[in-house]
Amino acid sequence: MLSGLRQHGNFPLPARADMNDVLAALARAAGWTVHPDGTTFRASSQPLHTPTPQLPGIFHVNSVETPSFTSVLNSYAIGTPLDSQASMLQTDDSLSPSSLDSVVVAEQSIKNEKYGNSDSVSSLNCLENHQLTRASAALAGDYTRTPYIPVYASLPMGIINSHCQLIDPEGIRAELMHLKSLNVDGVIVDCWWGIVEAWIPHKYEWSGYRDLFGIIKEFKLKVQVVLSFHGSGETGSGGVSLPKWVMEIAQENQDVFFTDREGRRNMECLSWGIDKERVLRGRTGIEAYFDFMRSFHMEFRNLTEEGLISAIEIGLGVSGELKYPSCPERMGWRYPGIGEFQCYDRYMQKNLRQAALSRGHLFWARGPDNAGYYNSRPHETGFFCDGGDYDSYYGRFFLNWYSGILIDHVDQVLSLATLAFDGVETVVKIPSIYWWYRTASHAAELTAGFYNPTNRDGYSPVFRMLKKHSVILKFVCYGPEFTIQENNEAFADPEGLTWQVMNAAWDHGLSISVESALPCLDGEMYSQILDTAKPRNDPDRHHVSFFAYRQLPSFLLQRDVCFSELGNFVKCMHDGPLIKIVVRVRIITHQSRSSVLDVLMQRLTVLCIRGVSTYPIKIIRSRYLTTIIAERDRSPTEADSVRHGPTWLALAAAELAMARRAALDLGGARLRLLPPRPPPHRRRPPPPSLRFPPPKSTESQRRWDVDGTTTLIDP
Repeated sequence: MLSGLRQHGNFPLPARADMNDVLAALARAAGWTVHPDGTTFRASSQPLHTPTPQLPGIFHVNSVETPSFTSVLNSYAIGTPLDSQASMLQTDDSLSPSSLDSVVVAEQSIKNEKYGNSDSVSSLNCLENHQLTRASAALAGDYTRTPYIPVYASLPMGIINSHCQLIDPEGIRAELMHLKSLNVDGVIVDCWWGIVEAWIPHKYEWSGYRDLFGIIKEFKLKVQVVLSFHGSGETGSGGVSLPKWVMEIAQENQDVFFTDREGRRNMECLSWGIDKERVLRGRTGIEAYFDFMRSFHMEFRNLTEEGLISAIEIGLGVSGELKYPSCPERMGWRYPGIGEFQCYDRYMQKNLRQAALSRGHLFWARGPDNAGYYNSRPHETGFFCDGGDYDSYYGRFFLNWYSGILIDHVDQVLSLATLAFDGVETVVKIPSIYWWYRTASHAAELTAGFYNPTNRDGYSPVFRMLKKHSVILKFVCYGPEFTIQENNEAFADPEGLTWQVMNAAWDHGLSISVESALPCLDGEMYSQILDTAKPRNDPDRHHVSFFAYRQLPSFLLQRDVCFSELGNFVKCMHDGPLIKIVVRVRIITHQSRSSVLDVLMQRLTVLCIRGVSTYPIKIIRSRYLTTIIAERDRSPTEADSVRHGPTWLALAAAELAMARRAALDLGGARLRLLPPRPPPHRRRPPPPSLRFPPPKSTESQRRWDVDGTTTLIDP
């Protein structure tokens, strides 16, 4: 760690520095004041670095280590000749081209393909003002050397009809071609219980999904399968309902559905009260789910073994999320209502009565009668208000039982999923219920089944159960769907909830993935997702395992702006390792070498903004030789092939072409590419006979070197 800080951080640490010295150096670099006795406090003066204003569509990350190209460009006025400007990039005459270990690598800029013009560049006048501003802001974002996060896209709903037939294969191919051009790693496919086992129990039809997986395999994309044991509801997913034979059973026994206090049934998913009740023609709810999962595994076992199917998400509730259907829009719920408890069907009430009897309080076998309605506010109810019944003895009993049913459902379903999908990664989706998070009761979370008031961590019991079954947690991150005023009125805190959920999951050793709840349409949402997926200030270097985003409509993918922002977002998620390209150029000129280098670096900076080539970051000059160090981002597979062979020379030749173009109007200066410096020759170890002192000789004397070799000296 000390070596890395000295070489790459410019920290003047002593040779025998301890941890206190390291912390003090880091604090000073962050702008804090550190006294000799170790007292550290935030400096009252202005910060060392003024943040660049964030523009829509830009992924902005501040850096305090090294100057980026944004500061270089801002120092040059539009319309001013480059020859009259001083260089902002530091050079070191004492370094040689071979001493590359001492180079401080600055942050890489985000290349904007929009400025890929190959015209001759002599000044910044060739760039439009808005282009330069946007490029400068884009250069501020840096996700180099961050973990590679796969990106998956959800395919549109309705591509499989009710008879399990693929509707538009050519349209699917066009959609996959768009996603492939964005470098997306894979797609997410919903396998609906109401389509596969639609008409007769135990009769599964997978033909449409088999054709779909075959098309996806042509594009060499991964597949994440979502086993959806729910209906589509009002949010629009092709109008898929539960199986027809289940709906026939429900006509005679409506208690198979979740029920609210007024007796209204939610027909989007089955009640968890029938998990152990044989009401589905001789099967329990858990057994029906297991038969469906086993049929899928037997049908597509070869695809899982080939690696085409990378993970399987298990639907555990409404919308595939682990929650009670407490906020159904079909019942009239609107944001930011607290929702209602969904435990009034016959089987849930039977379970509640048994739990109350075991506690010796049979009169507790009821739901709260003062919890309000779907669109109530916490302060309008006697149960969720500050000091309300939620914190009474009865309230604690009821909420423990209510959340315990959720945890028990998770345990039973995932136990059978482990048997069905042995060796395949399974995923569970957790909702983001962030409204009323800044109140004491967290009413919306309580009605959804998460017992998470301010005096209790309601997510840890759930995560312990998920850890037991070694699943991946998928957290739904909602974007800026509502205005700031609406969120303030709802005491919403999406950032606080995200922080609690992700840190609790990481504390339990769970892998986390992130999903966008809405289509990503602006840079602000992309920036929020990037900050969530790759926390920049996490000391434990946590990051999400993959990201899933809702698919945009096809007509939006045709637009260049939307397509470009998606591509930039995927690039920031992927990032990949950087390949350092060292171009050794000999400058032959009669002018001052400093002035030539200043103008050269300015030309290179402009060309980088225009997307001509890579990003020069530093030059090392000796007496006759100048080494330009640049970095080019590549995916891991390309990085392995580019380190050796003619590809490396081709990249170096491209760097030379860029340098020659940048050397226009340099007063006759010429640039010449030198061959790559060969690796230093490692001296072979001496033979064993010379590793020990030979007998003394009277005819000659031998000089002993440090490495154990000997040199014969003539007397």
